[in-house]
Amino acid sequence: MTSNVVTMTTSAAVPTGSEGAIANGGTVTDRLVEANQRYAAEFTDPGMDARPVLQVAVVACMDARLDLHKALGLQLGDCHTIRNAGGVVTDDVIRSLTVSQRALGTRSVVLIHHTGCGMESITEDFRHDLEMEVGQRPAWAVEAFRDVDQDVRQSMQRVRTSPFLLHTDDVRGFVFDVRTGLLREIDPA
Repeated sequence: MTSNVVTMTTSAAVPTGSEGAIANGGTVTDRLVEANQRYAAEFTDPGMDARPVLQVAVVACMDARLDLHKALGLQLGDCHTIRNAGGVVTDDVIRSLTVSQRALGTRSVVLIHHTGCGMESITEDFRHDLEMEVGQRPAWAVEAFRDVDQDVRQSMQRVRTSPFLLHTDDVRGFVFDVRTGLLREIDPA
Protein backbone atom coordinates (compact mmCIF):
# COMPACT_ATOMS: atom_id res chain seq x y z
CA MET A 1 0.00 0.00 0.00
CA THR A 2 1.13 3.54 -0.61
CA SER A 3 1.50 6.28 1.96
CA ASN A 4 2.17 9.98 1.96
CA VAL A 5 5.70 11.19 2.65
CA VAL A 6 5.85 13.70 5.49
CA THR A 7 8.87 15.09 7.34
CA MET A 8 8.60 16.30 10.93
CA THR A 9 10.70 18.42 13.25
CA THR A 10 10.74 18.78 17.03
CA SER A 11 11.11 21.62 19.50
CA ALA A 12 14.04 19.87 21.17
CA ALA A 13 16.21 22.92 20.50
CA VAL A 14 14.29 25.03 23.03
CA PRO A 15 16.89 26.10 25.62
CA THR A 16 16.28 24.54 29.01
CA GLY A 17 18.34 24.22 32.13
CA SER A 18 18.80 21.04 34.13
CA GLU A 19 15.65 19.04 34.92
CA GLY A 20 13.56 20.89 32.35
CA ALA A 21 13.63 24.36 33.92
CA ILE A 22 13.84 27.34 31.59
CA ALA A 23 17.39 28.63 31.20
CA ASN A 24 16.40 32.08 32.49
CA GLY A 25 14.60 30.70 35.54
CA GLY A 26 11.15 29.28 36.10
CA THR A 27 9.66 25.95 35.15
CA VAL A 28 8.50 24.40 31.93
CA THR A 29 4.93 25.05 33.07
CA ASP A 30 5.81 28.73 33.52
CA ARG A 31 7.08 28.74 29.93
CA LEU A 32 3.83 27.19 28.72
CA VAL A 33 1.70 29.72 30.61
CA GLU A 34 3.78 32.58 29.19
CA ALA A 35 3.39 31.16 25.69
CA ASN A 36 -0.35 30.95 26.23
CA GLN A 37 -0.49 34.60 27.24
CA ARG A 38 1.26 35.56 23.98
CA TYR A 39 -1.09 33.28 22.04
CA ALA A 40 -4.21 34.67 23.73
CA ALA A 41 -3.12 38.27 23.06
CA GLU A 42 -3.44 37.60 19.32
CA PHE A 43 -6.17 34.94 19.50
CA THR A 44 -9.28 35.33 17.40
CA ASP A 45 -12.22 33.00 17.87
CA PRO A 46 -12.21 30.81 14.75
CA GLY A 47 -15.99 30.45 15.02
CA MET A 48 -16.01 26.67 14.81
CA ASP A 49 -17.63 24.07 17.01
CA ALA A 50 -16.26 20.77 18.31
CA ARG A 51 -17.28 18.80 15.20
CA PRO A 52 -14.16 18.01 13.13
CA VAL A 53 -14.34 19.35 9.59
CA LEU A 54 -12.86 16.15 8.11
CA GLN A 55 -15.02 13.86 10.29
CA VAL A 56 -11.97 11.89 11.37
CA ALA A 57 -10.55 10.84 14.73
CA VAL A 58 -6.82 10.13 15.00
CA VAL A 59 -5.61 7.81 17.77
CA ALA A 60 -1.87 8.03 18.34
CA CYS A 61 0.93 7.55 20.81
CA MET A 62 1.67 10.43 23.15
CA ASP A 63 5.34 10.41 22.11
CA ALA A 64 6.63 13.98 21.89
CA ARG A 65 8.32 13.27 18.55
CA LEU A 66 4.95 12.98 16.76
CA ASP A 67 3.63 16.29 15.48
CA LEU A 68 0.42 14.81 14.15
CA HIS A 69 -1.09 17.93 12.64
CA LYS A 70 2.06 18.71 10.69
CA ALA A 71 2.71 15.08 9.70
CA LEU A 72 -0.82 14.63 8.39
CA GLY A 73 -1.31 18.09 6.89
CA LEU A 74 -4.08 18.91 9.35
CA GLN A 75 -5.34 22.31 10.45
CA LEU A 76 -7.14 23.39 13.62
CA GLY A 77 -10.62 21.92 13.57
CA ASP A 78 -9.88 19.14 11.08
CA CYS A 79 -9.89 16.15 13.44
CA HIS A 80 -10.25 14.81 16.95
CA THR A 81 -6.91 13.69 18.37
CA ILE A 82 -6.81 10.99 21.05
CA ARG A 83 -3.39 10.16 22.47
CA ASN A 84 -2.04 7.75 25.06
CA ALA A 85 1.04 5.66 25.81
CA GLY A 86 1.55 3.47 22.75
CA GLY A 87 -1.51 4.76 20.89
CA VAL A 88 -3.25 1.52 21.85
CA VAL A 89 -7.02 1.21 21.72
CA THR A 90 -8.09 0.90 25.35
CA ASP A 91 -11.55 1.17 26.91
CA ASP A 92 -10.95 4.89 27.38
CA VAL A 93 -10.05 5.31 23.70
CA ILE A 94 -13.28 3.49 22.78
CA ARG A 95 -15.13 5.89 25.11
CA SER A 96 -13.59 8.90 23.35
CA LEU A 97 -14.22 7.46 19.89
CA THR A 98 -17.83 6.73 20.83
CA VAL A 99 -18.39 10.35 21.87
CA SER A 100 -16.51 11.51 18.77
CA GLN A 101 -18.73 9.46 16.46
CA ARG A 102 -22.11 9.52 18.16
CA ALA A 103 -22.12 13.10 19.45
CA LEU A 104 -19.71 14.91 17.15
CA GLY A 105 -20.06 13.26 13.75
CA THR A 106 -16.75 11.55 12.99
CA ARG A 107 -16.87 8.66 10.56
CA SER A 108 -13.23 7.65 10.00
CA VAL A 109 -10.58 6.41 12.44
CA VAL A 110 -6.83 6.62 11.83
CA LEU A 111 -4.54 4.73 14.22
CA ILE A 112 -0.87 5.72 14.45
CA HIS A 113 1.82 3.83 16.35
CA HIS A 114 5.51 4.53 15.75
CA THR A 115 8.98 3.05 15.59
CA GLY A 116 11.09 3.13 18.73
CA CYS A 117 8.07 3.24 21.05
CA GLY A 118 8.75 3.03 24.77
CA MET A 119 5.90 0.53 25.11
CA GLU A 120 8.12 -1.98 23.31
CA SER A 121 10.77 -1.77 26.04
CA ILE A 122 8.61 -2.35 29.11
CA THR A 123 6.52 -5.34 30.14
CA GLU A 124 3.41 -5.96 32.15
CA ASP A 125 5.83 -6.31 35.12
CA PHE A 126 5.74 -2.51 35.17
CA ARG A 127 2.25 -2.76 36.70
CA HIS A 128 3.44 -5.24 39.34
CA ASP A 129 6.47 -3.09 40.19
CA LEU A 130 4.21 -0.07 40.54
CA GLU A 131 1.94 -1.99 42.90
CA MET A 132 4.94 -2.98 45.03
CA GLU A 133 6.09 0.64 45.15
CA VAL A 134 2.81 2.39 45.99
CA GLY A 135 0.86 -0.41 47.67
CA GLN A 136 -2.04 -0.34 45.22
CA ARG A 137 -2.56 -2.30 42.00
CA PRO A 138 -3.40 -0.07 39.02
CA ALA A 139 -6.84 -0.76 37.56
CA TRP A 140 -5.42 -0.37 34.06
CA ALA A 141 -3.31 -2.69 31.92
CA VAL A 142 0.07 -1.48 30.74
CA GLU A 143 -0.66 -2.61 27.15
CA ALA A 144 3.04 -3.15 26.42
CA PHE A 145 3.90 -4.84 23.12
CA ARG A 146 6.87 -6.33 21.26
CA ASP A 147 5.59 -6.16 17.68
CA VAL A 148 4.34 -2.71 16.66
CA ASP A 149 2.67 -3.98 13.47
CA GLN A 150 0.72 -6.62 15.39
CA ASP A 151 -0.33 -4.07 18.00
CA VAL A 152 -1.68 -1.81 15.24
CA ARG A 153 -3.66 -4.80 13.91
CA GLN A 154 -5.00 -5.50 17.40
CA SER A 155 -6.01 -1.85 17.80
CA MET A 156 -7.79 -1.88 14.42
CA GLN A 157 -9.65 -5.03 15.46
CA ARG A 158 -10.72 -3.47 18.76
CA VAL A 159 -12.18 -0.49 16.91
CA ARG A 160 -13.86 -2.62 14.23
CA THR A 161 -15.51 -4.94 16.76
CA SER A 162 -16.67 -2.37 19.31
CA PRO A 163 -20.46 -2.44 19.65
CA PHE A 164 -20.42 1.22 20.70
CA LEU A 165 -19.00 2.62 17.47
CA LEU A 166 -21.31 3.43 14.59
CA HIS A 167 -18.68 3.73 11.86
CA THR A 168 -16.10 0.96 11.62
CA ASP A 169 -15.75 0.61 7.84
CA ASP A 170 -13.05 3.30 7.48
CA VAL A 171 -10.49 2.27 10.10
CA ARG A 172 -6.86 2.32 9.00
CA GLY A 173 -3.65 1.79 10.93
CA PHE A 174 -0.12 3.06 10.39
CA VAL A 175 3.37 2.99 11.88
CA PHE A 176 5.14 6.35 11.85
CA ASP A 177 8.91 6.13 11.39
CA VAL A 178 10.47 8.61 13.82
CA ARG A 179 13.68 8.76 11.75
CA THR A 180 12.17 9.44 8.34
CA GLY A 181 8.77 10.95 9.14
CA LEU A 182 7.05 8.42 6.86
CA LEU A 183 3.83 6.58 7.58
CA ARG A 184 3.69 2.88 6.70
CA GLU A 185 0.20 1.44 6.41
CA ILE A 186 -0.48 -1.84 8.18
CA ASP A 187 -2.57 -4.53 6.52
CA PRO A 188 -5.33 -5.49 8.97
CA ALA A 189 -5.19 -9.20 8.00
